[in-house]
Amino acid sequence: MLNIHNLSVAFGGEYLFEEIAFRLNAGDRVGLIGKNGAGKSTLLKLLSKEMVADSGTIASDKEVKIGFLKQDIDFEEGRTVLDEAYQAFDEIKKLETKLEDINTQLAERTDYESEGYNQLMIDLNDITHHYEILGGYNYQGETEKVLQGLGFLRDDFDKATDTFSGGWRMRIELAKLLLQSNDVLLLDEPTNHLDIESIIWLEQFLRNYSGAVVIVSHDKMFLDNVTNRTIEISLGRIYDYNKPYSQYLIQRSEIKEQQLNAQKNQEKQIQQTEKLIEKFRAKASKASMAQSLIKKLDKIDRIEVDADDNSVMNVRFPISVTPGKVVAEIEQLSKSYGPKEVLKNIQLMVERGSKTAFVGQNGQGKTTLAKIVVGELDYHGHLKLGHNVQIGYFAQNQAEYLDGSKTILDTMIDAANEKNRSKVRDILGSFLFQGDEVEKYVRVLSGGERNRLALAKMLLQPFNVLVMDEPTNHLDIKSKNVLKQALQSFEGTLILVSHDRDFLQGLTDRVYEFKNGSIKEYLGDIDFYLEQRKAEDFRKIEKGEKKSKEANNKPNQQNDYKVQKKLKSLKNKLSSVESKISELEKAIAELDHQLLINYDETVKIPNFFDGYHGKKEDLEKLMKEWERISLEIDSKYR
Repeated sequence: MLNIHNLSVAFGGEYLFEEIAFRLNAGDRVGLIGKNGAGKSTLLKLLSKEMVADSGTIASDKEVKIGFLKQDIDFEEGRTVLDEAYQAFDEIKKLETKLEDINTQLAERTDYESEGYNQLMIDLNDITHHYEILGGYNYQGETEKVLQGLGFLRDDFDKATDTFSGGWRMRIELAKLLLQSNDVLLLDEPTNHLDIESIIWLEQFLRNYSGAVVIVSHDKMFLDNVTNRTIEISLGRIYDYNKPYSQYLIQRSEIKEQQLNAQKNQEKQIQQTEKLIEKFRAKASKASMAQSLIKKLDKIDRIEVDADDNSVMNVRFPISVTPGKVVAEIEQLSKSYGPKEVLKNIQLMVERGSKTAFVGQNGQGKTTLAKIVVGELDYHGHLKLGHNVQIGYFAQNQAEYLDGSKTILDTMIDAANEKNRSKVRDILGSFLFQGDEVEKYVRVLSGGERNRLALAKMLLQPFNVLVMDEPTNHLDIKSKNVLKQALQSFEGTLILVSHDRDFLQGLTDRVYEFKNGSIKEYLGDIDFYLEQRKAEDFRKIEKGEKKSKEANNKPNQQNDYKVQKKLKSLKNKLSSVESKISELEKAIAELDHQLLINYDETVKIPNFFDGYHGKKEDLEKLMKEWERISLEIDSKYR
């Protein structure tokens, strides 16, 4: 499908990667990994043709369609969910505009015998045929099916996209990619804004996807569940193995061990040969033998061991002053967004030195409560912060608050005070911003580099309580491990919002699960919480909740014969209505075609328009009936 040959990209005179080559085939599900700034997102932009390489080529089969899911989704304001999803059908929408324009002209013009009118009829016929081939009569129904499959309700279709969270907007973008029938999918950190339910859906979709997929992700579990191949970018080179992430690490470690052993053996042989050369050089009778050994030595292909980029940031969160024993006390706290009540009568006490995790699905109020604690949102109820409490807050979108027009150094200096301004370069160095790199503008940094800078900026303010909302988004796997170690060593109080089980393990001593406006406390770490919920991981919890909801909404369907009979009857009716709709749509399309081919003769057919409009009215009635039956099935039996 795609053949990448000797691709090179340089920034500021330094190669991001140099002369890399690989081939992408149908069925490949590639995990593209590497440290922040290694060039992963850049490579996706090159594959999607958003960027041009400094050298090398990307050859593709004819008419290969590429879909690209970026880290940052930029929807046009004012569009509804349905309107945004329809953007997947760009060509169909353009044809609709042309058809509308032609039909308007045909209705307004009276020069039926003119060449211009005849040309309009020809254009109408050609465009309608093309429109039909592209699926113009079916795309709206297909869009609704996909959106519903992704969890959207019909009531959501006409809501503006900007009223949805990042995870739900990501689902709209995924729906667009699915509807486009792409041959290649490029996904840049797709799980960052998704809750567990969304991740499960995405995993299932990608496992069944017949095209090629390239995924940039720092979610180890996701990579292991989806990929069948791993490409790592490290120090300008790539390492390509037909293994998912965890198996790749094992294989690469084994290969490096073999390389080291082979290198040691070769080095021994070289040293022995050099000793012989020195020995024979001293004797005239052995001079020719020495020259022969020298030539042999020159021809040896020296074994190289693959270099690893082991640079990691060095994070330490110092505690400012010791606060009182109770850091925060919450009583009868509630929060609503319009008519939607997210939190209801919350009771919570945070004690000094505690390490607390907030878990649960998106939209259940985790971020809301975190923002209330740090003073960013108003609320109803009581919240009292303890004596000497100083809060450091890392928001889910913390990197977005950085000014792209500033350099890394200026960002830090502007946030510093007289006491710590002299330490700015040292802090930046510990977060891997060294030498001339500090003069880079923020706008050119990768998502992970921005997160590192946002973390570094936090250290310029004193705090003894850390509130962090999804801090691992965009961070590479090594950086996530370093951040985890820093939080484990932090002597202050920690409140952590995260979906990342691997990151949470061994990090917190209590878990609060957010669900249906309330919270439930588990006095233990994340493993204790999972054990209490009798599940191995978050994924099983989410699946279990879904099944539980279904069971609660179905009034004993397994044993209730009448319910089963009613459901079967409704499904049969729905199937019958769908068949009738399909037949009517075909009949109407044929009549439309007749009008296009021979309008003058067709309109002479007795009662033609009566039958034509009758069919359209019948279709409208059937569509309403289909919606009524569907809603009854959804509300009572699902």
